Amino acid sequence: MTRSRVLLALLLVASASLAAQPKKEKKPKEPVKLVDSGSFGVYVNGRRVATENFKIEERPSVKVISSELKVEDGSDAAHTAELQLAPNGNSREYHWRELRPGKAENIVKFEENFISQSVALKPEDKPRNLSYILPATTLVLDDYFFSHVEVLLWRYMASSCDMARRTCDMKKTQFGIFVPRREAPAVASMEYRGREKVMLRGAEVELARFALVIEGDEWGLWMQDTGMKLVRLTIASSNTEVVRD
Repeated sequence: MTRSRVLLALLLVASASLAAQPKKEKKPKEPVKLVDSGSFGVYVNGRRVATENFKIEERPSVKVISSELKVEDGSDAAHTAELQLAPNGNSREYHWRELRPGKAENIVKFEENFISQSVALKPEDKPRNLSYILPATTLVLDDYFFSHVEVLLWRYMASSCDMARRTCDMKKTQFGIFVPRREAPAVASMEYRGREKVMLRGAEVELARFALVIEGDEWGLWMQDTGMKLVRLTIASSNTEVVRD
């Protein structure tokens, strides 16, 4: 047999062997449900200083809250955040990244009774690794991202309402939270304050009002009935107002 015929025979054997191997089945993609999306305008002393664009997606195995905050004070600063929750609402992971002017990173991971945090202010820095004995029921509340407040509001509603009986007992409730930027846990409380008519985008609307208190600082929250969406937030201590665009 000539050399060319030997090579041809070897190629045919190799091709047959590859064809006989079972193809790896691709994992089916999980269906994605868009729960909410939009943007919040952040105003301090009546002047717009930042915009948060966000979306909240739900899959069978995870809920993902993705946000990007762009500062409008002339610094052109921008940050992103991704919060992952388990189907039961427990926290899984939180990733915060500074896009500009720096490249800082803050990563928080949750185990059953343990939280680990990795913080790097510069890409070349060795990350500082921190740990906390806290349960996975602890909720992330980054006070730069107001979509996290909406998720906390939904948690409060879920804990206060019996959907089968269509009844709600929205009394004052406390939640354990973790503020990644401050590298510290805290306790937040929320309660329902009734219905209130407010001016929103030039029109008077009636909304459900809630109070969120974090370390003695009270935030006012207003939620519309359709979709249970957070549409307004105020922080009196810093003269801050957040409005859904």
